[in-house]
Amino acid sequence: TQKFLGDGVVTGCGTIDGRLVYVYAQDFTIFGGSLSKTVSEKICKIMDMAMKMGVPLIGLNDSGGARIQEGVDSLAGYADIFYRNVMASGVVPQISAIVGPCAGGAVYSPAITDFIIMNKKNSYMFVTGPKVVKTVTHEDVTTELLGGAMVHAQKSGVTHFVTETEEETYSLISNLLQYIPNNNLEEPPIVPCADPIDRVCENLNTIVPDDPSKPYDVVEIIKSIADNGKFLEVARYFAPNIVVGFAHLNGHSIGIVANQPEFLAGCLDINASKKGARFIRFCDAFNIPLLFLEDVPGFLPGISQEHGGIIKEGAKILYAIAEATVPRITIIIRKAYGGAYCVYNSRHVGADLVYAWPSAEIAVMGPRGAVEIIFRKEADKAENPEEYLKDIEDEYRKMFATPFQAASKGYIDDIFEPSETRQRLIRAMEMIASKKDSNPPKKHGNIPL
Repeated sequence: TQKFLGDGVVTGCGTIDGRLVYVYAQDFTIFGGSLSKTVSEKICKIMDMAMKMGVPLIGLNDSGGARIQEGVDSLAGYADIFYRNVMASGVVPQISAIVGPCAGGAVYSPAITDFIIMNKKNSYMFVTGPKVVKTVTHEDVTTELLGGAMVHAQKSGVTHFVTETEEETYSLISNLLQYIPNNNLEEPPIVPCADPIDRVCENLNTIVPDDPSKPYDVVEIIKSIADNGKFLEVARYFAPNIVVGFAHLNGHSIGIVANQPEFLAGCLDINASKKGARFIRFCDAFNIPLLFLEDVPGFLPGISQEHGGIIKEGAKILYAIAEATVPRITIIIRKAYGGAYCVYNSRHVGADLVYAWPSAEIAVMGPRGAVEIIFRKEADKAENPEEYLKDIEDEYRKMFATPFQAASKGYIDDIFEPSETRQRLIRAMEMIASKKDSNPPKKHGNIPL
C-alpha cells in the first residue's frame, strides 16, 4: 500500500488583503487528486472551521473524482463534503477555482458553491469524461469541447469567470472578495473612494439612441456611474442579454442587474432569467444592495422558449426579486413593457425606489403592437391602413410611452436627466442603506426550479 504525507489535498488558512480565508487545494500528483476518506476528512475540517469563524471558503479543485480503491469510503467522503457545501450556502461565501481536470464527484461540490472560476489553459469539468461518453453514446468529443472553460462559460453557464492563466485566477479571487462580506451577518467591506460623488456623467445624456429600435451598450452606463469606472461582470459569456456584476458606489458594494439591448434587444429568456435569479439571490444572502437598470421589451417569444419552459424559468427571476430584502433600486432607461415591467423590480414587487430617465417607455406592450390590436377595425376601413396606424402610433407614443403616466400614479419616484444618475444613486443608497426587512416566517419558499 502506497502512503503519501497529507494525501491528495493541502488545507489551511491565510489572509487576502488582511481578511482571513480558509483554503483547500487538491494535489493532482497524488493519485490524480482523487478523493479518499482522509482527503474528505481534511476538506470537511476546513469547511467546518470556515463556518465557525464566519469567513470565506476557497477551493482549488484539481481532481479525477472518487478514489476507486477505497470504494464506498470515497463516496461517503463526497457526500460529507456536499452536505457541508449546502449548509454553508448563504452563510459564508464559497469560491471554487478549477485549476485542472475535474470529473465525476469532483464537479458537484463546485456546482453548489457561489462562484466558479476556470482558466483557458488547463481547466476542465465533466461528470463523465470523453472515454466514457465514447463507450456509452458512441460520440467522439475532445476534452476541451466536452468540458473546457469556454464551453461552460457560453453554453452550460456552469462557470462564472474565465481567466487566461492560473495566476489571473488568484488575482480575480482577491478582486472578488473586495465586493463581498465575510458572512451573512456582516456588511460588505467599504473601500476608499476618490471618485467625486457629485460627478456629472455628460456622456449618458446621449447614450440612448432616439430610435427606440437601435441598441446601445449598457455596460458603458454601468461604468460611467460606478466608482472609477470599475465593474466586475459575472457570467459575461452566458446569456449576454442580461448583465450582472459588482461595482462600488461611493465605496459601498452594490450588485447590478441590467438588460443588454445589444443582445436579443434585452429580452428576458430562459438563460437570462436563471442567470439573473442566481445572482440576485447571492446578493440578497450576503447583504449587497441591488441596482436594476431596465430596458426590457418583454420575455423572448418563440417555440423553443415555450417548450423549454420559459413560464417556469422566467418565474425564477420574479421569485428571486420579490423575496430579496436588501435595498433595491430600479432605473428605467428605456423600455419597460408588459409582464417584464412587473417582474423587473417594479414598485409592485417590493422595489424601495424606482426612477426613470426621460427616455423611459412604460406600457403593456410596444406602441406598434398596441395600436394594431386596439385600432385594427379602424385601420381596415382606412384608405391607407399603414399611414393611419403610423399616425395613431405616434399619438400613442406621446400619450402612453412615457414615464409621466406611471409617475403620476406613484409608481415612479422621480424622473431625472441621465447625467445626474451617479449622484442620484449615491444619495438614494444612503437613504435606504439602513433598511430592515424580512419575509414571513417559513421553513423555505418553493422557488419554481
